Amino acid sequence: MTSPADPDTAKPSNFLRHVIESDIEQGVYAGRQWGGTPGDAAHHAQGMHDPAKVRMRFPPEPNGYLHIGHAKSIWLNFELAKDYGGVCHLRFDDTNPEKEEQEYVDAIRDAVKWMGYHPVLADNPARPGVPNPHVYFASDYFDFMYRAAEYLVEAGLAYVDEQSADAIRATRGDFNTPGTDSPFRTRTPAENLERLRAMRNGELEDGAAVLRAKIDMASPNINMRDPALYRIRRATHHNTGDKWCIYPMYTFAHPIEDALEQITHSICTLEFEDQRPFYDWLLDRLAEGGLIATPHPRQYEFARLNVTHVITSKRRLRQLVEEGHVEGWDDPRMPTLAGLRRRGYTPAALKLFCERSGVTKSGGWIDYASLEAALRDTLDPVVPRAMAVLDPVRLVITNWDELMGAGFLDDCSAPVHPHQPDMGRRHFKCGRDLWIERTDYEDVQPKGFFRLFPGNKVRLKYGHVIECTGGTKDAEGRLVEVQAKLVPDTKSGTPGADAIKVKGNITWVAAADALEAEVRLYERLFAAPQPGSGELMDELNRASLVKASAYVEPSLGTAEAGEAFQFERHGYFVVDTGAQATGRRVFNRAAGMKDSWGK
Repeated sequence: MTSPADPDTAKPSNFLRHVIESDIEQGVYAGRQWGGTPGDAAHHAQGMHDPAKVRMRFPPEPNGYLHIGHAKSIWLNFELAKDYGGVCHLRFDDTNPEKEEQEYVDAIRDAVKWMGYHPVLADNPARPGVPNPHVYFASDYFDFMYRAAEYLVEAGLAYVDEQSADAIRATRGDFNTPGTDSPFRTRTPAENLERLRAMRNGELEDGAAVLRAKIDMASPNINMRDPALYRIRRATHHNTGDKWCIYPMYTFAHPIEDALEQITHSICTLEFEDQRPFYDWLLDRLAEGGLIATPHPRQYEFARLNVTHVITSKRRLRQLVEEGHVEGWDDPRMPTLAGLRRRGYTPAALKLFCERSGVTKSGGWIDYASLEAALRDTLDPVVPRAMAVLDPVRLVITNWDELMGAGFLDDCSAPVHPHQPDMGRRHFKCGRDLWIERTDYEDVQPKGFFRLFPGNKVRLKYGHVIECTGGTKDAEGRLVEVQAKLVPDTKSGTPGADAIKVKGNITWVAAADALEAEVRLYERLFAAPQPGSGELMDELNRASLVKASAYVEPSLGTAEAGEAFQFERHGYFVVDTGAQATGRRVFNRAAGMKDSWGK
C-alpha cells in the first residue's frame, strides 16, 4: 500500500486512510486532469496536469462561527490531503441566503488560517480578497447547477411540484409506509421545463413550487423519495446579490460542488450516511449526460465529535448569544474556535485532541477532561511560569524589619521554565508584606495540611522559610491577615537553604511589586454531561465564570494579548484579547493543573 507523503511521520491508521491508500494503489483517479476553472468543461477535460493524488474539502456553511466539531473536520481533511500529497479546498456552502452573512465568511477563513491550514497565497483576480487557489464558494456554481437542473428535467429525471409544503410532507410516507406520487409527477419534460423557467424568472411566489428529483416514492430510504432540488426564495445573497430568486438545496448542490472541484474523497459525518445513495445517484446521472467527469467523487462518513458538557448545535449556540447567557460568539466558555482561542486553546492542542479522539464509524462521547489534557500536554513544555495569588490575603513577616532592615526588599528569582534554562530567569522582590492565598492558612491543622497554621514552618517558594504565628479575622470570621516570622539564613539558592526541612511550599507575591489583575476562572458551560436533551437553561453551569481580583508577579507586566502562562499551582492562563482595548490586565484560565471537575 502507498504510504503517506511524509514517510518519517508515522500516522495512526484508520478506515479513511485505508480507502485513500487503496484508491491510490489502484489508480482510481490517476487519469484525472486537474486545473482550469470549476464549472468549465476544460476543468475536467483539458485542464493542466496536477500531481496531487487526492483532493479533499472542508465545506462549512457561513451561517455561524466554527466550533470544536468543525475543528476535527478541518484537521482530518487538511491532514489527509497533506499526508497523501494532495490539496484540500476551503469551500463555503452558501446556498441558504437567509442565514448567511459576510461576517461568518470572514470568521471561518480566519479560523481555518489560525488552525494552521490554507496559507494565504496571491489573490484571485476574479475574486479580490479571496485567497487563491483553493478557496471556493458554492454560489460560484449557481449557473452550472441550474444547467444541471434543466438537464435533469429534460431527461425526465426531475419535475416541478406545485403542492404545498404540508402536502409534500404528508405524501412522503414514513419508515413503515411508502410515499405517494405527486399529482404533478406525470408532467412531460417540456411542461416541467416551462415551469422551472417560470420559477427561475420570478413568475411564481415563494413556496409555490419546488423542483424534485424523480426517483422512487416507495424507496426504503426516505431520502430517495423524490427529494427537493430547488426552492423559491426571494432573498439577497451575500455573494450573488439579487441575481437569483431560486436556490439549490444543500443535498443537490453539495455533490455538484464536489464534482466540479474534482474532489476525490468527500468526507462527512455519519448523519449524512443516508444521503449517500442520492449523492451517487445525482452524480451518476450528471456523468451520463456528460456534465461531469468520471470517476466522480465518493462520500465517506465518520463519527462526529461529541464532547461532554459541550453543545455544538448552531441553533442552540445562537440562542446562548442572543439571550445573553454568554458575552458573544468568542466568549471563552463557548465551544466555538473563536471562544476556544480566546480561552487559551492553541491549534496544537486542538490537533492533538482530534488525533487522540480517533477516526471511526462508531459514535460516542469524549470526556471534556481529554480536551484539557491535550492543552496541558502542549502548553507545559513551552509556556513561561509565573506566580499569582487569586484569593489574596495579606501576610506580614513581623520580624522582617528587625532582621533585614526597615523597608528592605530582597531580590529573588526563579526560572522562566524549570526545564528550559535558555528561557532565562524572572525576577521579583520579597519584603515584609506579601500576598498569599487565603486557603494557605488554617487556625488548626487539618489532616494532611502542611501549609500555614500556628507553629508550622513553610517555604516561600524561591524565597525564605517562615514560621506561622497566627491569623487575624474580622467580626464576620473572615481571615484578613496572617502573621509569621522569618527564619534567617534559609533563602533558596543559598548555603543555608537546606538547613531546615519543611513539608510545605506556598506561592506568593510581594505587596511592593505585585501587579493587580482580574483573573477569570472559567469552567464548563454546561453542568449536564450530555447537554441538549432537556431545557437548555436548566443544564447551564451557573458557576461557569468566577471573576477574581488577583495579584500577579511583576514579570507579567509586559505580557501581551493572547500570551499563555502557567500560574504555579493554579493552571494555565492566557492574557485575554477582548479586554486589551480597555487597558485592563485580564487573564483567562484555560485549564487547571489537573482535572478537578468531579471533585
